[in-house]
Amino acid sequence: MAASLLRGRLTRGGVGLALAVLGAALAAAPVLANLALTQISSDPFTNSTSQHATQVEPDTLSSGNTIVSAFQSGRFTDGGSSDIGFATSTDGGGTWTHGFLPGITRVSAPIVPNGPFDRVSDPAVAFDARHNVWLIASLPITGTTGAGAIVSRSTDGGRTWGNPVTVNADSGTDKTWVACDTTSTSPHFGNCYVEWDNNAQGNLIQMSTSTDGGVTWGAKKTTTSGEAGIGGQPLVQPNGTVIVPLDNANETAVGAFRSTDGGNSWTDVTTIALIHNHAEAGNLRSGPLPTAEIDGAGRVFVVWSDSRFRRHGSSNDLVFSSSTDGVTWSAITRVPIDATNSGRDHFIPGLAVDRSTSGGTAHLVLTYYFYPVSNCSQSTCQLDIGTISSTTGAATWGAATQVAGPMTVTWLASTTQGFMVGDYISTSFNASGTAHGVFAVATAPSGSVFNEAMFTTSSGVASAAGSLVGETAARENVPPGINNANHHDPHSWH
Repeated sequence: MAASLLRGRLTRGGVGLALAVLGAALAAAPVLANLALTQISSDPFTNSTSQHATQVEPDTLSSGNTIVSAFQSGRFTDGGSSDIGFATSTDGGGTWTHGFLPGITRVSAPIVPNGPFDRVSDPAVAFDARHNVWLIASLPITGTTGAGAIVSRSTDGGRTWGNPVTVNADSGTDKTWVACDTTSTSPHFGNCYVEWDNNAQGNLIQMSTSTDGGVTWGAKKTTTSGEAGIGGQPLVQPNGTVIVPLDNANETAVGAFRSTDGGNSWTDVTTIALIHNHAEAGNLRSGPLPTAEIDGAGRVFVVWSDSRFRRHGSSNDLVFSSSTDGVTWSAITRVPIDATNSGRDHFIPGLAVDRSTSGGTAHLVLTYYFYPVSNCSQSTCQLDIGTISSTTGAATWGAATQVAGPMTVTWLASTTQGFMVGDYISTSFNASGTAHGVFAVATAPSGSVFNEAMFTTSSGVASAAGSLVGETAARENVPPGINNANHHDPHSWH
């Protein structure tokens, strides 16, 4: 196993539904008190073909007090990055080591040994408790086209990583994700599942399963009808059922499909809801991809940005739905970050659920980006990071808190889809019940050199009790075929 270069030490859930509806004016505004942050990585690459110093799009996962994060480093304007960076904490988020994955891209040397691909994107983290292996799935890119799916493995607690293992080598792939079955009593304990979609085949949803800690991967499989989608995030219930929330390919609906036989077969998508999306101002790259997590009893809940509660759809709230089986889903409920007439816009959420909690006492922490004023321009938009939490399985919420900001959007990496902090971010609980969100924070560039790097809250965020209750929306009629929309731009999400 070729070890990655460690670059030194720098000092990721169900849901009880609200029975009462509070008026929009009762929702509190975020507490404007930035939290102390710790920088956990920065972009060291110098290749002239991508933007430096930029880091975007983190995922995280925790097991006990180990938290592993992975993210793009050195963002290309038209897709992908110079390499995938990682940052690992073995003390619950107090201190972090960081480095970069070897053997992936042609431009990663001399930081780490280089590999055969031009770029890489879309990292996601998993832990296989049966084989004691950490996994980072990512999307290799040749030119500007996805070139399959790969997984990097760590057998020493996320400190060093080997050259990638090929999961799939098809051209046209996008949006990789990975999850493992970590319940020792599950009939499929130790199975790991990688999900991606293939633009070249109409955004076809595909899955592959490993039973040996990610060393080898099974044949790619589709849903029963070969449906389309994007942004799937597999979650594994304690009984071994795998539930995969995702958007349809046009990002106009959110749904989920599942496997009850260890990945041998996958059902068609059940629609959770139509998406009412407000496009963020300021040329910010943002979309309503879901963030999904699971509680200790196996209740899955999904959060996405949605404008249905806002007058004329003028901005987005964060909304959620939950399910115990991936088939029947609760009504869409608004996270009460602030009043629906606040003028604020909320997007790019990263959800954590403490898996040592469940039901009406499940603890949740949600990290997200927001604009204090939705109606802004590229020169006036102020980008902030916020957090909100619940100790009642999302029945009630505490007051939201501003974590970081404001930032100017032009401080962010530039892409063909707008200025970028990531198509997703992530939050994870440690063993002590404190959550660490990982997110991109930027300051003003120095000439052509950016200053956009990975940060977390220094002390984490504890779930806070509160009494704020979000409104619940009535069910909608779903048009036939909404799950199989397949007109997504193949270059929108790398």
